[in-house]
Amino acid sequence: MEEEIQKASIAKRISAGLLDLIAVTIIATLCAWIISIATDYDGWNKKLEDSYAHYESQYGVVFRITEEEYFSKSKAEREQYDTAYKALISDNDAMKAYNMVSNLMVLTVSIGLFIAFLIWEFIIPLFLKDGRTVGSLIFGIAVMRSNGVRVSHISLFVRAILGKYVIETMIPVYLVLMILMNTIGIIGPLVIAGILILEICLIIGTRNNQLIHCILSDTVVVDYASQMIFDSEEALLEHKKIVARERVDRDPYYK
Repeated sequence: MEEEIQKASIAKRISAGLLDLIAVTIIATLCAWIISIATDYDGWNKKLEDSYAHYESQYGVVFRITEEEYFSKSKAEREQYDTAYKALISDNDAMKAYNMVSNLMVLTVSIGLFIAFLIWEFIIPLFLKDGRTVGSLIFGIAVMRSNGVRVSHISLFVRAILGKYVIETMIPVYLVLMILMNTIGIIGPLVIAGILILEICLIIGTRNNQLIHCILSDTVVVDYASQMIFDSEEALLEHKKIVARERVDRDPYYK
């Protein structure tokens, strides 16, 4: 069956993917906003900003600087900065606010994205059938298992949550958050670049232009109008038998 796969064009896949990305971003942002209100993220962030402002004013320093900016300062300025930083991290209320802001940032982003992917990439395709999101529906593409059988609920969940959400989205997003919070070094950008390079190599190098989420779920993206998708492996087998009989009828010497 592999030779009969009618692959969707890269242009259609990109167009559908961009539309789906916009929708997922909107849903995730809305969910994150609701979670931030429920957890009082703004309140904790204000406490943290007030703590920064207090010690910056008291010691005449600016905390959020790069490593290069720090080492470009004079020895006396660095000592003043270190003294202010030690005072800040010794403040239990300031550290509590910092930890809450950091944890809530990760929480709101991860839960917001999870809900968005669950709705847009799993629940909606269950109703539209054949793994089709709204973007796929508009641009005429679909998802099936690599043997030509309709994608199962388990495969669709693996594709949407394990592939798209966990590996292709949350790992890079989490690394970006760690970079912004200065809690990871060069490893973060290297891992993100590695995932991107792997995706490019896979879509170019695999026979059916599969990405990470396709390989994990054993699925391919096909042109909906021209691809025959079977309800089950039994239906696929029956179709092959019919095709074989038709070939024999047309050519009695065919084996």
